[in-house]
Amino acid sequence: MRRHHSLSFTLQILLLFSASASLPGDEPPLPDPLVFNDGHRVETREDWQHRRNEIRDMLLSIEYGSMPLAPEKWNAVITSENEAFSGKAIDRRVTLTFGEGEKAFTMRAGFLIPDRPGKFAVVIKNDVAIGHVSIAERLIEQGYIVAEYVRTDLDPDESNITGPAQKAYPAEDWGTLAVWAWGGMRIIDYVMGLPQVNGEQIAVFGHSRGGKVALLTGALDDRIAVSLPNGSGAGGAALYRNQGPKAESLAAITDPARFGYWFSSMLRSFAGKEETLPFDQHFLRALVAPRAVFSTDARGDLWANPQGTQEACDAAASVYAFLGAPESANACHFRDGEHDETAEDWKAALRFMNDLFGK
Repeated sequence: MRRHHSLSFTLQILLLFSASASLPGDEPPLPDPLVFNDGHRVETREDWQHRRNEIRDMLLSIEYGSMPLAPEKWNAVITSENEAFSGKAIDRRVTLTFGEGEKAFTMRAGFLIPDRPGKFAVVIKNDVAIGHVSIAERLIEQGYIVAEYVRTDLDPDESNITGPAQKAYPAEDWGTLAVWAWGGMRIIDYVMGLPQVNGEQIAVFGHSRGGKVALLTGALDDRIAVSLPNGSGAGGAALYRNQGPKAESLAAITDPARFGYWFSSMLRSFAGKEETLPFDQHFLRALVAPRAVFSTDARGDLWANPQGTQEACDAAASVYAFLGAPESANACHFRDGEHDETAEDWKAALRFMNDLFGK
């Protein structure tokens, strides 16, 4: 695996780009995100907007399931507000309620807001609880609001269960990952109404299944400036077609006894026939362009297919180049170790955000 080495952080982060969407060697060729399904090539930015819609529709219909729009009625109730980090921040807990009547459902969220004047960038994390950002105090010190939401309030991480969000929208066939991504968009709805927020500097972070959610959220919501998937693997930043040794396959992840409920039921029909998929995960990354993606992975996390993540990054580069985005907007970072969310991952993400946001 090639690497770039430099004193500059932007050049340290393994920016490996290919000139086309096909990769060399014996691996199956990848579909080109800059070619429409009918075979004609994207020539203009207007073409790309149409192609982007086509890609979005494919990903939702085949992989993640359809999603509802933002709810017409929702409200936020502050349930507590306390000092944090010796007065550096306010720790605000909020319950968001979506819809009305019997179909109303709630989601818990937490916001660490710097307790000083200014407008701040926002880092949003999806998780099963609040308080799981290891460098939260450092983020506060460097001018970030830390926003967390409890994704399992919307849909429990279990098979054969219809979660509250799915019950409220029975016409949608969204899998659990799409439900959780929808929750992240609702957090953006909330923070965009806060006077302390710089709405041009929104980031989404997640680990493992949460990393899949972060990348999907960033692909679908243009308000997000940078997506930060960590160890996201299959269904996230890694390719299905091109598997590193011991990597999780499409068949494995969509097994009904495992995580089939994360996805649209249609996706499993491509297990063992990945070459017939009209897309691969570089298409998801391309949907983010020209906004930034910075994926973080561990070299020893073979199940999450770090090789496939690097190759997806390479294959999405043609879209970033076509849109005139800087090479640094499409980046990967690899560390030693196994499948985990570490302070090192967060620090790498913070350095990237600081570069991107000019901090």
